[in-house]
Amino acid sequence: MQRAAIGFLLLALAGGSDVRAQGNVRETAGPGLGPEVVARVEAALVARHGEAARERAARGVRQAAALWRPEDGDPAAFEAFALSSFAADAAARDALFDRMEFVLESLDGHLLEVVRDLRRQSDLDLGPLYPFDEVLAGYDPGAHLLDDLFTNRIAFTVLLNFPLTTLEERLEKGPSWTRRQWAETRLAERFERRVPAEVNLAVAKAAADSAAYIASYNVYMHHLVDGKGRRLFPPGMRLLSHWNLRDQVKADYREGAEGLERQRTVQKVMERIVTQTIPAAVVNDPRVDWNPFTNEVRPSTVDDAGRPAPAGTAVAAGPEPDTRYATLLSTFRAERLVDPTSPTAPTHIARKFDEDRQIPEARVKAMLEAVLSSPLLPKVAALVKARLGRPLEPFDVWYDGFRPRPAYTEARLDEITRKRYPTPEAFGKDIPRILRDLGFPPEKADLVAANIVVDPARGSGHAWGAARRDDKAHLRSRVGRDGMDYKGYNIAVHELGHNVEQTFSLKLVDHTLLAGVPNTAFTEALAFVFQAQDLKLLGLSNPGPTDRALSTLNDYWATCEIAAVALVDMAAWRWMYDHPEATPAELKGAVLEIARGVWNRYYAPVFGVKDVVLLAIYSHMIDSFLYLPDYPLGHLIAFQIERQMEKAGKIGPEFERMATQGRLTPDLWMTRAVGTPVGPEALLAATAEALTEVAGKR
Repeated sequence: MQRAAIGFLLLALAGGSDVRAQGNVRETAGPGLGPEVVARVEAALVARHGEAARERAARGVRQAAALWRPEDGDPAAFEAFALSSFAADAAARDALFDRMEFVLESLDGHLLEVVRDLRRQSDLDLGPLYPFDEVLAGYDPGAHLLDDLFTNRIAFTVLLNFPLTTLEERLEKGPSWTRRQWAETRLAERFERRVPAEVNLAVAKAAADSAAYIASYNVYMHHLVDGKGRRLFPPGMRLLSHWNLRDQVKADYREGAEGLERQRTVQKVMERIVTQTIPAAVVNDPRVDWNPFTNEVRPSTVDDAGRPAPAGTAVAAGPEPDTRYATLLSTFRAERLVDPTSPTAPTHIARKFDEDRQIPEARVKAMLEAVLSSPLLPKVAALVKARLGRPLEPFDVWYDGFRPRPAYTEARLDEITRKRYPTPEAFGKDIPRILRDLGFPPEKADLVAANIVVDPARGSGHAWGAARRDDKAHLRSRVGRDGMDYKGYNIAVHELGHNVEQTFSLKLVDHTLLAGVPNTAFTEALAFVFQAQDLKLLGLSNPGPTDRALSTLNDYWATCEIAAVALVDMAAWRWMYDHPEATPAELKGAVLEIARGVWNRYYAPVFGVKDVVLLAIYSHMIDSFLYLPDYPLGHLIAFQIERQMEKAGKIGPEFERMATQGRLTPDLWMTRAVGTPVGPEALLAATAEALTEVAGKR
């Protein structure tokens, strides 16, 4: 490296005056820096480095000036900083790029590892949670990082030398950019706003609090009783809302009349949760019996293993006091603290769609409505009704009878997975075999498996990727005392898909600044590809000639359900921004009204039942900050990806090819992966063909 480049970087790394972030206005001078200062500094740079530097100097000075505050220094200090920190020659600019890529990987990676350690007790099933565990989980050691990088002027140095781009620019010009240009724009994006440390801490605390609330929201199913005191569910069954409750509905389609009774019971449990009429005493507590239809609560005569229990004392039957909606409000209010720092995306809604998803909200909404408004919905609903041999009931939005299944009950599937995976470690040891069965070459299967750690989840399970190439991804899966049941296995296979994507898109991508995928929907899509293979990986799936058509119908039906849920989530956030001072009770009323409205528009005409609130049951709405639209987008993307993998004949090589593209814009990534942009057209066309295929076989 040339000595000039080293000297430049040392100047860039030098400290600066203290700063407290106050806002972000792109391409305009910040407080204390008028247009005349910007023009003078730009002219000084051109005078020093020549006319060829004008375009870069003009853009860089405006970008840095936009975030400069009086506390950062006076105009003379800004001019001195710009003159010393502008990378006029390629060597200096390359040095800055290389250093920042290396340093940010280290910072991101090590901070992620610290956060993972802080959340270890709250995320993993390692014994009781104490109040101090929740405090640890809510602490963000990186909360001051952005402040620090502006204070020491590293952030300003990046903004002075690399371009900030709009979504419109990336969509228009991105297809012709080099990989280095893409990495540069992702580098600059890191510093497009200044969020105060106290705001970052508030958001982190709200996220930790809401995650803890959701992770401990269990219903002990053996303690649900009907009007005759019968227990419909086996001892020891503890289901987390909403994931396990929903999956129980799916499992009970194979259980005949008893399964139907269970499904109706689970639906009532869900309705009680959403309406907050669920007795507080039954949440995560096996000492009471509960009839969800009458809402009667009494001390249980048996423990959770089904053994006689000592006579209990009277229990309070009062409802949960709108805690669900108070928790949602806390996440909203934390995100509102970010709004003043982000005038180019002044709401969490704008940040999620324009910046995180890189797909405008209106386009996402249009895609979801296209799926739900299609004339295919009543046709597929009629087929579901015919296959069930009864009128549709609200919980049938989770019908999964199109999936090819072996002739095994849920209990038999539980027996198979518990025997195969008695511990998280057993699942981890089987990952190389799973990947080989999915078509990954043995060396790649071993590479990926060596970079995944399987942990026992306190909640339903999740995947936590690494951010540093020398670290490993973590797969968290719920494993009971007697092993991993089928629900846990199904989720674990999904999370494994995340981990494989996370490993490829970090360790095999050419620039770590491009690590990842365009947005969360893409990693969900790649995880869905894995999840769809769960039975095959157990050696239980034996596809027949119509199985592909049935699988397409399953994809469409599932996409409709989660698209409706996503519309509820989107409307709920819109309502909160329109009513920022709302109480939890007012938010509850609004969410219930929204859920009923979405149901009545799309599902009531085909189900024959109005005013259903089930679309508001998803736990993601409470703790995941407007995450739910990623799921239907993920289904659409997964469908496109799966069809490409079918053409190629193997999942493994195509999965790697796609995942190593890195974080491009969604349509560019998808066009390079499968030849077409993101959209519902492929799913809708295939669903129409599948209906014809299945009708011809009946």
